[in-house]
Amino acid sequence: MKAFLVYWHPEPQSFNHAMFVTAQATLTRLGAEVKTSDLYAMAFDPVSSRKNFRTVRDPAFLKLQTEEIYASEHQGFATDLDEEMAKLEWCDLMIWQFPLWWFGLPATMKGWVDRVFAMGRIYGGRRMYEGGAFRGKRALLSLTTGGPAQAYVKHGFHGDIHTILKPIQHGMLQFVGFDVLAPQVVYGPVRMSDAQRQAELDRFAQRLGRLDQETPLAWETY
Repeated sequence: MKAFLVYWHPEPQSFNHAMFVTAQATLTRLGAEVKTSDLYAMAFDPVSSRKNFRTVRDPAFLKLQTEEIYASEHQGFATDLDEEMAKLEWCDLMIWQFPLWWFGLPATMKGWVDRVFAMGRIYGGRRMYEGGAFRGKRALLSLTTGGPAQAYVKHGFHGDIHTILKPIQHGMLQFVGFDVLAPQVVYGPVRMSDAQRQAELDRFAQRLGRLDQETPLAWETY
């Protein structure tokens, strides 16, 4: 297995960081090759601009998709983006570790998607959904919430967690061809005891050892 872990959290003592470390250590112990992108430690810039490219298709008007297609054809992506795209193309399992903020990805991780999921190289033409460039690769969201589990069910205080995650799982991951596994959600770790948090880490490690037995989500059903 070739696993790519994409992580963002500003605090290295956070539970999200513990989840990230657990995934990295567990997958390595299981014999996987592991590459990581700790976006906070990397000071990854989430803002798209001409700095995304070493090439220029139209100097008079910046249309990112046009420049992405041109860069895809002329090896024109900035070095930092080219490195991230290479990890994406290399892996057969990708895990995103993050805190759910405002019902979505933290800004830096969303900006990573904006810049790295480039038209022409990552998607485009007929390369979308089941015909996407990453068909056969798997992706897993691993995240924490602020609220308790009962708040994230249908008709709950915040609504169904699967509905909340659909723009990410379907609109980003499945869009470029990934098979998406059920999310690993830890609800309200801030309210847990140390023993409960450790139990969640153990549960995650155990699941990582059985991922090859899991069936991806069928997007029409969530």
